[in-house]
Amino acid sequence: MKRLLAVLASLALFIGLGMITPLAANAAPYCGITWGSLPASRAGMSSAHVTNLRAGQHTCYDRLVIDLDHDVTGYSVTYVSAVHQFGSGTRVHLAGGADLEIIVHAPAYDDAGRATYSPPRPRTAVNVSGYRTFDQVAFAGSFEGQTLVGLGVRARLPMRTFVLDGPGNGSRLVVDIAHRW
Repeated sequence: MKRLLAVLASLALFIGLGMITPLAANAAPYCGITWGSLPASRAGMSSAHVTNLRAGQHTCYDRLVIDLDHDVTGYSVTYVSAVHQFGSGTRVHLAGGADLEIIVHAPAYDDAGRATYSPPRPRTAVNVSGYRTFDQVAFAGSFEGQTLVGLGVRARLPMRTFVLDGPGNGSRLVVDIAHRW
């Protein structure tokens, strides 16, 4: 028994001195993901129009795609305490432990004011039931040339945002949220 206690005491001392590191400290990042949770943005207004929202599940993350009919110029993606609609300031209640506010600097209506994107159920614009990270995707409207999407996420998790060209003259704003840190 004394010998076991001596071994445990020595092990604790070596770990405390950093001579033996716990396995978690040496573990690789989850799926190689090195993203963070800080805001992502790009300045500029666009002549594009939002045409669709869609989502997909991947091994290490869930993905939201915002389709536009021309190039994405500007956007802002940030975790917030609450998402509020443009103009009215009305809170957009989202399921999940964290709210992600996605602003696309492009309207969801054309020059004549006709909708280019109008989901039948804006509060659940995209069905994400069964997703590991996404709890709700809400189309919160388009006002003064900007479109607001609220994304209810399980927790504040690593994210990345980028733009893909195509198809055709269009482009896509992509928001990936990792399943875990």
